[in-house]
Amino acid sequence: MKARIIAFALITFTGIVIAGFMIKNKKANENTLEYREKHNNILKVINPYDVNPALVDDSIKLVRTGHTIADFKFVNQYGDTITQKKLDGKIYVADFFFTTCGSVCPKLAKQMQRLQAEFINDDWFMLVNHTVWPEGDSVSRLYDYSLKYNADPKKWWFLTGDKEQLYTMARKSYLAVPDKADPNFEHGSESDFIHTENFILIDPDKRIRGMYDGTNSDEVSDLIKDIYDLKREYGF
Repeated sequence: MKARIIAFALITFTGIVIAGFMIKNKKANENTLEYREKHNNILKVINPYDVNPALVDDSIKLVRTGHTIADFKFVNQYGDTITQKKLDGKIYVADFFFTTCGSVCPKLAKQMQRLQAEFINDDWFMLVNHTVWPEGDSVSRLYDYSLKYNADPKKWWFLTGDKEQLYTMARKSYLAVPDKADPNFEHGSESDFIHTENFILIDPDKRIRGMYDGTNSDEVSDLIKDIYDLKREYGF
């Protein structure tokens, strides 16, 4: 009888230990990025494999995990050197444009103004526009363009630099532009690769967390909501 009691006690104790381990393991799983993405608790991390292949360099199209924005070195509208380090720990929205674009780019800039107004007092948030026409978009021209849209110099940068690096960033980091320009898309003779309407949301770990049509006010509203979600995720 005593042996049965001991055996029963051991079985019960073992069951409790196993149950406790399973609960602990379940909680650990619920704290993983994969679990929270699946259950819509946080924004998905976007990798090259998740994006339209036309927007991605051939060398990285099959990358499913670990994609981040590469280091860079450009110049902003004030002639200041801007590197990835200056965006460390920040949430930012990036896009590609050029100053003489007469159709899509003004619409994008208006929506960027909207983002600036929404987060004007938040030091953790930035806007970063890259020209696709560095031959024509000089620092002085970018400066004039920034004044046109009342860009806050501490919040909103317009970047120029080496054209090859700009192209590489667009295709290999931001996954934002097709390989070749569409002749039916207004881009003028100034640009030999096309800009798009994409706004790209980048988190403090340099990962892509969302892509939006910057000419669509509803999608920009979604972007604003997602920025607030990222703010909560990172405890800003």
